Amino acid sequence: MTPSTARSANFIHRLAPLALVAGAVVFSACASASGGMPMTPTQQAPMAYDASPGDPDPRIGLGAGLFDAEEAIWNLEWVSQSPPPPSFVGSTNSDLAFLGDYAMQGNYDGVMIWDISDPANPTLTTEYVCPASQSDVSVYGNLMFVSGEGTSGRLDCGDQGVQEAVSHHRLRGIRIFDISDVRSPEYIANVQTCRGSHTHTVLKSPSDDENVYIYVSGSSSVRPEEELEGCVAAGDDPASALFRIEVIRVPLDSPEDAAIVSSPRIFQDLVAPETHGASPADERMMEEAVARGEFVATIQGQSMVLPPQFIQPQLQRVMRERGGTGTPTAADSAKLREEIPGIIEAMVSQQGGGEDEDPDAPRPGPTQCHDITVYPEIGLAGGACGGYGLLLDIRDPENPVRIDAVADSNFSYWHSATFNNDGTKILFTDEWGGGGAPKCRIDDPYEWGADAIFTLEEGRMVFHEYFKMDAPQTSIENCVAHNGSLIPIPGRDVMVQGWYQGGINVFDWTDPDNPIEIAFHDRGPSDADSQGPGGSWSVYWYNGVLVNSEISRGLDIFRLIPSYYLTQNEIDASNTVRLDYLNAQGQPQYVFPPSFALARAYVDQLERSGGLSAGRIAEVRAALADADGGSRNGLSGLANELDREAGSSSDSAKVRTLAGAVRDLSS
Repeated sequence: MTPSTARSANFIHRLAPLALVAGAVVFSACASASGGMPMTPTQQAPMAYDASPGDPDPRIGLGAGLFDAEEAIWNLEWVSQSPPPPSFVGSTNSDLAFLGDYAMQGNYDGVMIWDISDPANPTLTTEYVCPASQSDVSVYGNLMFVSGEGTSGRLDCGDQGVQEAVSHHRLRGIRIFDISDVRSPEYIANVQTCRGSHTHTVLKSPSDDENVYIYVSGSSSVRPEEELEGCVAAGDDPASALFRIEVIRVPLDSPEDAAIVSSPRIFQDLVAPETHGASPADERMMEEAVARGEFVATIQGQSMVLPPQFIQPQLQRVMRERGGTGTPTAADSAKLREEIPGIIEAMVSQQGGGEDEDPDAPRPGPTQCHDITVYPEIGLAGGACGGYGLLLDIRDPENPVRIDAVADSNFSYWHSATFNNDGTKILFTDEWGGGGAPKCRIDDPYEWGADAIFTLEEGRMVFHEYFKMDAPQTSIENCVAHNGSLIPIPGRDVMVQGWYQGGINVFDWTDPDNPIEIAFHDRGPSDADSQGPGGSWSVYWYNGVLVNSEISRGLDIFRLIPSYYLTQNEIDASNTVRLDYLNAQGQPQYVFPPSFALARAYVDQLERSGGLSAGRIAEVRAALADADGGSRNGLSGLANELDREAGSSSDSAKVRTLAGAVRDLSS
C-alpha cells in the first residue's frame, strides 16, 4: 500500500455514472472458475449439500431483460419482487433504511415507503415525490433524513429543477421529515451544506439521549457563496469547504432546530495515494472506442470514455467560438480532442482545490468521504473516503478524530465500510469506475473493484485479503463492489452485499485471510445490446430477511436457506435478533437472546471445526433436545462439563461460548 492521487477517482466517480450508457434456477455442484478461495478445515461441513453452485457458474450467460431477465439463485430463497410504481419507473432507486415493519427506499425522484410486515407481499404505503440526487435515506424515531447533492433539487420538492447558477430555491444538504404518520411524511426542516449531501450517516451516541448527529459526506463542487454564505472553494483557504465533513446536531424534541455544529478536517496532512492504471479489459474498450470515433480521456492514470452528456455541450461551445451554427464539424471535433486534456485537468484541479505551488510536491489527498459507517457501541467509525480508508474515534460525536488511515494502489474509490460484530475487523468496498462501468469482466483483476478486509489491532488497520464476487460479468453490466451489511450469524462474520448488475451475494469473512462466497442471486443484463440501468444498489439484512434495492426493478426480498455453509440452527439463531430500526451506516451491535437455536448453532459450528468429537457432539445434542422438551435442570451441569473440556479442544473459545449459551438457558 503506497501513497498517490485521489482526485482522479473523485472526478471519475462524479462523471462515470453518465459514461458508457448507450426464469430463476437453483444450481449446485463444482467450483466456479473465477478465483474463489479454497476451503480451510474450519469451514468444512457435513456433505448434505453441494459446496459450490456449478461449473460453469450459472450466473454466466444469463439472458437480458429489464423485468424479464433470466435469473440464477444459490443458497437463497426468493420471497418477493415488487416493481416500482409508475411515478418512479425509469428513475434510479438508491439506498434503504428500515423502521418497524417499513422499508424506506430512496430514489432520485423521492422516497418510497414499503410495508414489509408480510415479506411475501410487500405493499407500497407511501410515494413521496421530492427529486434530488441521491436521496439516500435514514431514520430515527419519528424522523426521516434524506440526502440531496445535485444542483437541480428544490427546497419546495418541485420537479421543475433549478436552472440558475445561483438560486435560493436550491436544496443541497439534508431534508428532515416527520414520519409519525408514514402515509403522510411532513417536511419540517432542511440543513444546507456547501457541497450538498451525497450520502449521510445518522449517529445515535450512547452518551446522548437528547440529540442525534448526522455526518454529511458531500462530494460535489462547492456552491457559490452568493447562494450559501460561508462556502469557500479554494483548498488553501482555512475556511475551505473542501477537506472536511459536516456534523449536524438534531435535537430530538425540536428537530426543526437542526444545524451544523462542526466541520471536522479529518483529511489533514493526507497526500494523494497511488492508483492502478487500466485493466486489460479497459485497454481493449478504449481501443474500440477510439476506433468508433468516441472521445477518450486519461484522468490521472484512469482512462474512460467521455459520455455524450459531457461532449455535446463542449462541441457546441467550440462551434460557437469560431462563429459557427448548426451541426459541429469534423474540425470542431478535432479541436475539442486537442482541448480535452486541459479541460479535464481544470476540472480535476477545481475539485481538488487548485494547483500546488510546487509541481513536485505531493498532491493533496481526498477532499471528502463517500460514506461513513459508525459503530456507536465501540466508539469507532469507518470512513470510506475516496483515496483512503479512515478509522475514526467518535466517542465525542461532534468532533470525530482520525486515528488511522490506509491507502491501497489496488483500490480506486473507497466507497463504504462494515465492521464485524465484535469490532475486531473492518471491511471496505472499492467502487472502481464510479458504479457506472463494467468492472467484473473476466480479465479485470480480482483485487480491483473488490472488498478489502482488515483486522483492528491497537487502533490500527492491518490488511489481510481481498474478496470479489466470483462470477465474471459482461461488458454491458455495470458491476463493482457496493453496499451491504453484516448478517447476525452467531460466532461468524457473514455479510450480504450488492454488486450493481453483478447481483447480490453472501460471503463469510470470519477468517480474514480466506473469505468464502456462500450464496447469491443474479439477473442477466437489463439490456441485451448496451449497458442499461439496473442492479443492486444496496442489500441489507433486517429481521430475518434480505432486502435489496434494485436500481430499476424495484424491491427484492430473500431469505437464507440451509446449505453446505450454513445450518438451519444458525439461521434460526440469526432470526432471534430483532431490530426496531436499521440504518446500515449506523451499524447496530447484534445481541443474541438465550435460545436453544443459539446453543445448537454453536454445536453445529463445533462439528464443522472438529472442536468436539463426533460422539461428544451427539451427546450434547441429545442433552439439548431433552432440555428443550422438558426439564432444564441438567443444563447447568452440562455447561460446567463443557467448560472443563474447553482446555483440550482445538476450538476452545467456541466450546466456552457454547458453555455460556447453555448456562444462560439453565437460568
